[in-house]
Amino acid sequence: MDIRQLRYFVNIVDYGSLGKAAEKLYVAQPSLSQQISKLEGDLGVALLVRSSQGVKPTAAGQAMYRHARQVLHQMEQLRQEVCEGVGAESGTVAVGLPTTMTSILAMPLFERIRASYPGIRLQFFESMSGYLNELLANGRLDLAILFRDSNTPGISAMPLFDEELYLMGDPGTGVSARARTCEFAALAGVPMVAPGVSNGLRLLLERSFAREQVPLHIVADIDSLPMLLSIAQSGAACTILPPSSLASREVTNRPKTRRIVGPTINRPASLCWPNALPVSSATLAVRKAICELIRELSASGAWTGITLRASAAAAT
Repeated sequence: MDIRQLRYFVNIVDYGSLGKAAEKLYVAQPSLSQQISKLEGDLGVALLVRSSQGVKPTAAGQAMYRHARQVLHQMEQLRQEVCEGVGAESGTVAVGLPTTMTSILAMPLFERIRASYPGIRLQFFESMSGYLNELLANGRLDLAILFRDSNTPGISAMPLFDEELYLMGDPGTGVSARARTCEFAALAGVPMVAPGVSNGLRLLLERSFAREQVPLHIVADIDSLPMLLSIAQSGAACTILPPSSLASREVTNRPKTRRIVGPTINRPASLCWPNALPVSSATLAVRKAICELIRELSASGAWTGITLRASAAAAT
């Protein structure tokens, strides 16, 4: 087993295809396949399952992938610290942001890092929080904002803020058109669109409505933020999202938004990172920048609907 084989294996899993990985690595596909077969022979286990749809890791392959990512990451850190000095803020930092936060946080973070740490190369991953958690656990991300407030095995969490969710769209009868708030009870039976059943936001909504004994009427599962907002704006149905999800839309192109009261719906958000490896100077710099930006955006009123935790303020 050598570093080259680990790099080949990680790329094959990332691309889900021997052909695509070979193209990316500038390696002939037969040679790539031969190296993986040799790796499997050395370990005595099958690492990949090949099919007409591509390749996927076996259970052993998934374990191999996690460790290989960590080894490659350590090798990159070693090279950077030897060449540029210990503590140098340089290198690649992969950051995962939930879809609802990308429009308000990604661009300011990019600009802050480019201005303050030109040696750092950011990689952004935008997705639903469940998938970001998987990427973080697999070592593909250095940092991610996840909707939790405590550590889990292998992942450290620094609580940043509590995020309040708002009603978007027109609920119809029982709520004044001019009202800026909406009683939770008034949402009974209101047609709603929400992410699919495996999404963390959907689970939170289901638990909240069940706790208040208010019927939740989901008319469509929509795993697309722009479509959720467009449906809410059209008046065909409502949705429940944080105010940050509107950041990329012009004011004239936003659905009517009301604060849900009696009770509110909140979820915690934390900055998370894998704790199996030392955190690089570059990752620490990005982590600090994220905390600073969230504090600044909240103080300026650009990011509404969040209540900062003490740990986020202390981190700046």
